[in-house]
Amino acid sequence: MHLQRRILVTGGAGFLGSHLCERLLAGGANVVCVDNYFTGSRTNIEHLLAHKHFEVLRHDITFPLYVEVDEIYNLACPASPIHYQRDPVQTTKTSVHGAINMLGLAKRVKAKILQASTSEVYGDPEVHPQTEDYWGHVNPIGSRSCYDEGKRCAETLFFDYWRQHKLRIKVARIFNTYGPRMHPNDGRVVSNFIVQALLGRDITIYGDGSQTRSFCYVDDLVDGLVRLMATEDRVTGPVNIGNPAEFTILELAMQIVEMTGSGSRIVHRPLPDDDPQQRQPDITRARKLLSWAPHTPLKEGLVRTIAYFERLLAEKGIKEALMGAMGK
Repeated sequence: MHLQRRILVTGGAGFLGSHLCERLLAGGANVVCVDNYFTGSRTNIEHLLAHKHFEVLRHDITFPLYVEVDEIYNLACPASPIHYQRDPVQTTKTSVHGAINMLGLAKRVKAKILQASTSEVYGDPEVHPQTEDYWGHVNPIGSRSCYDEGKRCAETLFFDYWRQHKLRIKVARIFNTYGPRMHPNDGRVVSNFIVQALLGRDITIYGDGSQTRSFCYVDDLVDGLVRLMATEDRVTGPVNIGNPAEFTILELAMQIVEMTGSGSRIVHRPLPDDDPQQRQPDITRARKLLSWAPHTPLKEGLVRTIAYFERLLAEKGIKEALMGAMGK
């Protein structure tokens, strides 16, 4: 009799985590979703609660967790500056203590473990596009360091557990991802611009808008994570997972204004500290090792994401709360 894989997803009620849980359940796995709801939300996983192979634990991974699982996807960590700067010490602890606890669990139960790392390990890069062998250009004492350095330290721990304990590890470096279930007030450009456009507010661009980002639709990203987890043990990563199509922030804003039919004006504000000027993944390694590349064009992904935010803003009280958060 074939036993179902039992898979732990930390941060499973978050934007990425909820989509991953969905994908794993569709593939026939038993899924244990762990979240402390710091930025995740039960509404993201509400539609999964009745699934017989899905269970949820409210837990903070900075404390040890004792469960029996075959695979672990470690996604728990606030991922937008607004959220990770709200409690920077806790952000670092989530990355570092969380990694230690999840690696310890993987070692105890002999599970395979994947770390959701980030393109932020490259900092404000001096190499473009970014390849996995680039070590990065990161400010260790800035306001973004809690996230950037926390994720860099987590990668260190993963590779030390691999060398020292022969743990089966996978490290994915995730580039900007967007799609339904993004937090409406997380300060990321896609959600920010869509919400501002739908509410008819000014669209805020920091700097002149010439800085670039590469936007990967969430379904493509999740496919990359699942493919990386399925690789043979010798493949550890790190592997960049993101969309190499590069857009300026101004191009993105203009595209969203056009697609929403909004009358919003585009206004400019000063650039925040350590904001990267360029962000574009080199995905040669992902193509070769995972046979993976994103296939959702930006416009198609934005259609689905805008539709999600339109539904969200139609819900009672949400529109007023967002208007309040953005300032009258």
